[in-house]
Amino acid sequence: MRIYWTFLMVVLGGVLVVGFTDHSLPEKIDSPAGLGKMLFNEKLLSKDSSISCASCHLPTHAFADTIALSVGIGGKTTKRNTPSVLNMKNRPYYFWDGRAASLEEQALMPIRHPDEMGLPIQEALYRLNQQAVYTQLFNKIFHQPANAKNLAAAFAAYESSLETVDSKFDDWGNRLSKLSASEERGRQLFIGSKAKCFDCHWMEDFTDDGFKNIGLFNGKNLNDSGRFLITHNKADIGKFKTPGLRNIAVTAPYMHNGMFTTLEEVVDYYNDPQKTVPDRIAIDPSLQKPLGLTDREKKDLVAFLKTLTDQRFSVAAKLSSK
Repeated sequence: MRIYWTFLMVVLGGVLVVGFTDHSLPEKIDSPAGLGKMLFNEKLLSKDSSISCASCHLPTHAFADTIALSVGIGGKTTKRNTPSVLNMKNRPYYFWDGRAASLEEQALMPIRHPDEMGLPIQEALYRLNQQAVYTQLFNKIFHQPANAKNLAAAFAAYESSLETVDSKFDDWGNRLSKLSASEERGRQLFIGSKAKCFDCHWMEDFTDDGFKNIGLFNGKNLNDSGRFLITHNKADIGKFKTPGLRNIAVTAPYMHNGMFTTLEEVVDYYNDPQKTVPDRIAIDPSLQKPLGLTDREKKDLVAFLKTLTDQRFSVAAKLSSK
């Protein structure tokens, strides 16, 4: 609670941020996180040994993909856009539809998914336990051979270490730098009642961890029912998890289906969803009316969003803005 309120005050007024740490991995693999990093890059965990987790969660792009729908084994495409796995350790749900309730549960799903890595978990464990290096590492770190529980734990430990707190926004919050005039105007819009961004994108990672129908469901060409497929509650039709906005400038394309390629397109969409999807179904009440943002206000919002990029991704951010 103390960390949350500290963060809230930073967004609203610019005071010191404390409590968020970017964990570095040891050079020598002697921890679950170190093993998890190795496994994250291990192609042996896909059916045809052609891809790893890192094939779709690109480290240079904040662990997201650069295409709308990722390519799994055999050239199969995923049904949804690959989200970043950064800043995930405090999330209550995972995946766009929230079908996993923990990092451990989430970690094994892509391995066995037929359109992604396509490998039964028992086969994955057999492969790992046939490799001398993994036999040694699992016994060293977990004191037993690879099994479903410790495999998931290794992945979760690594993903929990992927926290980012070194953005221009963080420096501003710590009074180490200033926002430009445009960025500051964008921040004010972000937290204000006109743009309404802060209604859903709040807390330290700029997400309320809720599920919203933002107007990208019409039952026709946009027919992914989202959260409804998990809960079977009609109120959840077309709802998807609110993504965090840290490093958003380098994780294009955007939305659960990757339909927008730039932040400018995203802001344009939110300004008036009906222009893009006039026949949308069950859109959230907060988006039923146009926001009425001016061209300058839209540019200012984008400028602020770019301040959320961690320094380690600054090169990718510059390339994506060209």
